[in-house]
Formats: sequence, C-alpha cells, structure tokens
Amino acid sequence: MPKINRLYALMLVVVAGFIGYVLYKNFVYDAGANAFLQHKTGRAVHLPVWLKIMNIHIGVAILAMLCGALNFLPKLHATHRKLHRANGYMYVTSVMLVSLTSGYMAPYSTGGKAVSIAFNLLNIVWPAMTVIAIMRIRKKRVQAHREWMVRSYAYCFTNMLIHLVTCMLHNGAGVAYVTSYTISVYSSLILLPLAAEAVNRQWRVMRR
Repeated sequence: MPKINRLYALMLVVVAGFIGYVLYKNFVYDAGANAFLQHKTGRAVHLPVWLKIMNIHIGVAILAMLCGALNFLPKLHATHRKLHRANGYMYVTSVMLVSLTSGYMAPYSTGGKAVSIAFNLLNIVWPAMTVIAIMRIRKKRVQAHREWMVRSYAYCFTNMLIHLVTCMLHNGAGVAYVTSYTISVYSSLILLPLAAEAVNRQWRVMRR
C-alpha cells in the first residue's frame, strides 16, 4: 500500500535523524551531560554512576527505537516471521531496560518530585502496554497486537518530544527551563497516546 509505505519511510527519516542527534549530543558534543546537569534542581547526582546509567538508558532506548521500527516494516511478519518474533522480544527487553534505568534516574529528575512522578508513571504504562501487545499476539489477535505495539512504540519518542516542547517553551517563548521541562514531560504523557490512537485510526482507514 503506497500511502502506508510513504508514512513508514517518513517515520524512518525521523527515527534516523533523532538517533543521529542523540548520539552526537550525548557522546560527542556533551559527553559529560554538563549542559543538562546545570539545570538540575532536585537531589544531587552521584555523577560517575549517573552517567553510566544514563548512557545505558540512551543505548537501550535507541535499540528499542530501532527494533520497533524494523518490526513495523511492511510485510516483515509475513515473509520473515522468526526475525519478526526475535526482534520483537529484543524490543520488549529494551523497553524493560529503558524503564529500569529510568526508574533509577527519576528521583534526580529536573523539576524535582513532580517530574519524578511523571517518569515513574511512564515506567509503569510503557512496559504494561508492551506486555499487553505480547499477550494479544499469543492469542493470535494480530490486529490488536499491532495496535498495542503502536501505542507502545509511541513512547520511544518521549525524549524527542520532551526536548522539542522544552525548546519551544524555553528558547521560543522565554519560559523558565525547569517549568518548560516539567510541562514537556507531562505533555508527552498526553500527546504520545493521542498520536498513537491517530495512527491506529488512520491505519484502519487505509486498510479498508
């Protein structure tokens, strides 16, 4: 289906661009996360440990984004089922590791307890949606599995949306950084599920 293929290609461009940005920013431009840490207002971090956990967090988040993108490849499930299944379990493992490392970093979140609560909520919702997707495919409910995977995969873009909204509010509108960051985190909890439902509705329409 040409329209689905075009949307998938657009998603790949966004994914590739964001991964390139994350790798450059976190491992080349600011490997010590100095720019980000200067805005910290909560608990003081134990820097060596925090940096290691953050780097693991970034690595598994990128892996989740790549695995999810691959499994949405049109016709992959029909032509390479073993690859689709193995890649799917790698995605699930990556999501769990992202949530685990995020759980460690949540108490140190910029914005303090309010933002920490939001991240911990995300650390519950994202794995839950992923597990539901697995349960659906085990019952051979392919369409339901795909829709729950879309809901799960939407959260791979959490960091991108947080940085985008923070930049718009802080650099564009002059809102204080901590306030901008707090708004962006809560915005992601609302906007990403809405985006996932929009994609699912569009998918249903295009497949009629």
